[in-house]
Parts: sequence; structure tokens; C-alpha cells
Amino acid sequence: MTTASTSLRTVTGLDDELPRLADSTLVLIDFQNTYRSGVMALDGAEPALDAAARLLAAARAAGIFVVHVVHDGGEGSPYDLGADSGAISPQVAPVDGEPVVVKRFPDAFHETELAEVLRERGAGTDLVLAGFMTHMCVTFTAQGAFKRGYRPTVVAEATATRPLAAPDGTVVPADVLQTSALAALGDLFGVVVPTVDALVQSPGA
Repeated sequence: MTTASTSLRTVTGLDDELPRLADSTLVLIDFQNTYRSGVMALDGAEPALDAAARLLAAARAAGIFVVHVVHDGGEGSPYDLGADSGAISPQVAPVDGEPVVVKRFPDAFHETELAEVLRERGAGTDLVLAGFMTHMCVTFTAQGAFKRGYRPTVVAEATATRPLAAPDGTVVPADVLQTSALAALGDLFGVVVPTVDALVQSPGA
């Protein structure tokens, strides 16, 4: 039986305690229609969207700040913000007072106004992250948050990804990539919580 290595979080003295939702900021990343069908369709996109909707409802009930992030790939791309494919899925659509930050790189902090928006709203260090894709924009945004002194927590069931080609020509199934991405993220850059309920019902939430 293989034993997990000690995490870098533990080695460097970081804790794995879940944040208090009421003291956090929710950042929803790239919940765009393009991931629900077509060339960019993700395995598990619909369950992840349902989980994100529950997370968003809990955040709104707690009265915390919510930021939506979308990826702009330009006209005619799968991330065309002027087309239905680039629109935020209706289950997690923003309401008045919830800003939408547009990005062009996997890290939602890179060359965007996200950090400024968080500063203006007086966001604390705890950021709760959910979105698409787990191995790409969720991971790199968590890294970006970590590098800027935030404490990101990723809600696993509100994320999803897709199968990819491995270097040897085989296919890495989406569930394997999902698990690997979350494990790598949780090694240092953030806390990973398996479900929305585990976060919302955690002590002090």
C-alpha cells in the first residue's frame, strides 16, 4: 500500500483548516457555456455546475462578496464573449453588484483587474474558488492567489476537466486528471475541500 508523502503545506508550516464562509470571498472561474457541449465539453460539467449553484446560493445567503471570472478568447473562438458559448451558464449567472472580471490567461490575476476589485471591496485573505477547468484556470488562479498572499480554498465538486493526451500517446481520463490536479494544488497552493456541504457545514462556517 502506497503512503502519501508529507505535503509541502505541512513542511512549510501552512495549515489545512477550512475557511469560515462568512469571512471569505467567492471567485467563480469560467463557468461558461462552452464547457457544456462541443469541442471543449468537460466530463462532469453539469454536476459541477449544480454544485457551483449551491455554493453561490450559500455565499449569497451569507452576504459575502462574489466575483465572476470569464475567459475571452476572441471572436469566433470557443470563448467568444459575444456568443452564447462564451456566456456564463445561467445556473451561476451574476446578479447586480457581482462584478465580472475578464481574463485572457489561465491565472485570473494576470493582467486583469481582479486584485484591484478585491482590494476595493476589502476582501480578506480567504478566497473560495470553483470553476472550469480544474487542471488549468482553477489551478493557475489558485497559484496566483497564493503568490499574492491570499489563502485559496478550492471546492472540488464544483470543478471539472476533460481527458487529455499523455506524452506517450495514451489518454489521461478526465477523472484521473481531475484527481491529480486537485492533489497537486492541495500540496501547496491551497486547501481542497471535497464538497460544498463540507465547506458550508464546517465548524464556524
